[in-house]
Order: sequence, then C-alpha cells, then structure tokens
Amino acid sequence: MTDNGKPKYFSLMEQLRNDIVSGVIRPGEKLPSENELSQKYSLSRHTVRKALGILEQDGYVEAFHGRGTYCSENMRHIKKSKNIAVVTTYISDYIFPRLIQGMDNVLSESGYSIILKNTANSRQKEARCLEELLKKDIDGLIIEPSKSEMICKHRNLYQNLDKFDIPYVFIQGIYSEMRDKPHILMDDAQGGYLVTKYLLDLGHKKIKGFFKADDMQGLKRHKGYVKALQEAGISYDPDDVIWFHTEDRKVKPALMAKEMVQNGQLPDGIVCYNDQIAVQVMEELEKLGIRIPEDVSITGYDNSLYAQRGGGITTIAHPQEKLGEMAAELILEKINGISEAESKVERLIHPELIIRGSCRKAE
Repeated sequence: MTDNGKPKYFSLMEQLRNDIVSGVIRPGEKLPSENELSQKYSLSRHTVRKALGILEQDGYVEAFHGRGTYCSENMRHIKKSKNIAVVTTYISDYIFPRLIQGMDNVLSESGYSIILKNTANSRQKEARCLEELLKKDIDGLIIEPSKSEMICKHRNLYQNLDKFDIPYVFIQGIYSEMRDKPHILMDDAQGGYLVTKYLLDLGHKKIKGFFKADDMQGLKRHKGYVKALQEAGISYDPDDVIWFHTEDRKVKPALMAKEMVQNGQLPDGIVCYNDQIAVQVMEELEKLGIRIPEDVSITGYDNSLYAQRGGGITTIAHPQEKLGEMAAELILEKINGISEAESKVERLIHPELIIRGSCRKAE
C-alpha cells in the first residue's frame, strides 16, 4: 500500500494514465520498459506489469511482443482538438468551393478549424484519407463518399471512427450498408424526374439520358428519368441511356454524343447527369453542326457556373453553401451528443428546377 491507502500498482496506473491524458506521454510514444519503471518508482516488476495490464485493458496503451508498450493512437481523440475533417471527391472546381465555404461559415463561428482532403472519387484514396485522419487530432468528419453506389471495401476504417467515438456525417451520397449513419442528400430521384418531365411537357417524346453509374446520385437521377417517362406513357428503352464512370467521364459522354449523331439517332431531348456533362455533350454536338435548343433540348443538374454558358442550361438548383451549412450543423450536433433518436438520420434537400435557354418547345 502507498501512503494514500491505494495499492502500489493502482497508484502507478493512475500516474501513467494522468501522463497520457495530459499529453506528457503522447499517442504512439513508447513507454519506459518494465525495468525502467520498476527502478524509477522503486516497485517490483510484478507491480509494474499489473499497472500496465490495467492500462492496456482500458485502451490507454498497447503492448507489442518484443517491441515494448506504446501509448495508444486512440488517445489522440480523448481531448477536443477543435478540428473537423472534411473529405470531398473534388475541391478546386464545380460546386465544392461554395460547399466548403458553407461549412466554414458555421464551424468557424463555433471555434472549429477545417482539415480538408479530397479523394478524386477514388475508393483507394478515400481509404488512405481515413487512415491519415485516424492518426490526427479531429473531433468529427464530414465526408462525401467515393463511388457511393459500390460496396465500401474499407468499412473497418469507419468502424475505427466509431470505436474512437469520432462522429461522421455523409453528404451527397451514402453507402447502402451504412444508411443508419447520419447523412444529408439531395432528392436526386425527384431532380431527375423534374428535368425529364419538363422536356416531356415541352412536347419532346424521344429523350436520351447520360448518367453516372458508380455513384448514388447517378442511379437516383436515372430513377427519376424512368419515372417521368413511365408517367407519360413512354416505354423505357435502355438503349436510350448512356452510362459512364468516374474514370471515363471526361471522354465517354462526348464520344457517345458524336456516335449518336453519326448513327442518325439524335433525340428530341437529352437529360444529363450534371452541368459538366451537359456542356461536354453540347460542345460536341455543336461541333457537328447541331443547334441547341433548335435541334435538341438539353438539361443539366447542380446550377453550377457551367449552367450559365451561353443562353444558360436548364438545370436543378444545388444549395451548395446551404448544404455545407447543414452538414456543419449536423456534425456539431453529433459532437455535442445529440443522438440519432433526437435528430433525423437522413435529411433530404428538395430540388428546384431552373429554366434557361437550352430547351425549347417541340414543333
């Protein structure tokens, strides 16, 4: 027993735990050996081993055979860092700068800083980002999943976030096997429905679609496209849909638009996955002498700067800054301990149709 009436092993355990919590011993740092601790505190090795055993059991340290005992990486997350990690598929263009600005508007007011990373919509890069972030001091994570329509192969990394009590919020997509996690999505099926119905209301009958196959947004927008056709009594023809992936998104849409014209298959209208794809398709068609909207009506999605090209592209408004603000507010709720029972797991943003000059009534 020590002078304060506690067992010697317990007093040593408390001393080492306090050193870890206070940052004297940092995550990943090697602790002194059993012999060194025994000599420093004038204790038997058995007493030292017992103290270390309790710390290991409670997750403060990790013991590696032949290497020694180390402060657990988990300890990075026991103190509030006031850092929020934000992982998006892209950063530099399109809607992402304003999305991130919306997050910063809310987080900075609460004293938080953003650690920003991007994946280029690569699942391998997403896994590497998560591995890096698990070694950093972060209080929460806002993430746009990469290729969200595919099975997540690094679920263990999200489970590690759960283990370390680091809350995370998905935006713009969600892995199907993780739908119980907090997420904020556009109602993309309704958005796809609105643009397709608009073309149908203009009197267009033959409508082709260009959709992205490897993320949830693409499949949902396609679902809305199909629904609008069916409501109008037009049979769905899979040959009217061009699917592309992240890797071929800069080549395939334009290539297929060219092939469409060369084969004499120009439709009345085209529904595009987003504004970027709409511009690609329009530019390729215009090279071939096709006039927009005189010869074909085209829609986009996201109301980005691309949608203001020329006479403008009919599109779906993306809230951008508002979505960023909503994501920041939701992650702060999770950090402050508001449970799923008290706040909705899924928050849907309803789409709004923006009508511009890329469409015209059928003759």
